Amino acid sequence: MNHLDPGAERDAGPAETGRLREALAAAAYDVTPSRVPLAAVERRGRMIRRRRRATVLGAGCAALLAPLAFVTLHGPDDGDRATRPAATVSASPAPSASPTVSAPTPRIVDPGERVTVAPGFVLWLTEEGKHWTTPDVPEEDQFRSVVDGNIDRTRPGVSLQIEGTDGRVLASGVYYGGEGTASVVEVASEDGPVRGKLLELPGRPGWGVWYAVAHSGVETVTVRDTEGRVYATLP
Repeated sequence: MNHLDPGAERDAGPAETGRLREALAAAAYDVTPSRVPLAAVERRGRMIRRRRRATVLGAGCAALLAPLAFVTLHGPDDGDRATRPAATVSASPAPSASPTVSAPTPRIVDPGERVTVAPGFVLWLTEEGKHWTTPDVPEEDQFRSVVDGNIDRTRPGVSLQIEGTDGRVLASGVYYGGEGTASVVEVASEDGPVRGKLLELPGRPGWGVWYAVAHSGVETVTVRDTEGRVYATLP
């Protein structure tokens, strides 16, 4: 193939220009084009088509599987659970515990502390024993010893003194020697049972004083402990 000088074409006249064009055309016809690689082009086309088909199928499968995945993860009843109001659970009130009532115990008094147990009747305790006065003789102190040996404080026992005035009977005495803690005194009178009360000095001296107001004679006296057992009795 001949190479022509471009500058010559610019300097040539119209006749030269025409001849140059004819020469170029003739030279072009002499060029034989190379064969097109058809097999390679076909393979490239098939590969491109397979890639496009795989991309389309993948996108379609993803679009189909997304709702299925949502249903699988959330379940068919999730919508109901989201809209269903939560059930209200009311806590059952705890049963109230029954109050425990402790058994009564004797009233603790200081030595010499005077206690009016009925109008005109006054009792007090000392370490030596029981003291009292009555409406008939308020200025005379009466006394029952617990240390003179007349009672055995190592064994359960109850003493009894009766003072009567204006249709009332003040029954009182000393209790001693029982096991446990004295709690109540039950007095059987001719008119029926009477509940009395107890007095003791501090420090659990092992004895105390009981008293009750009745309207008739007293037959028996029973002191019970905090467990309901007999602490001491008369007779």
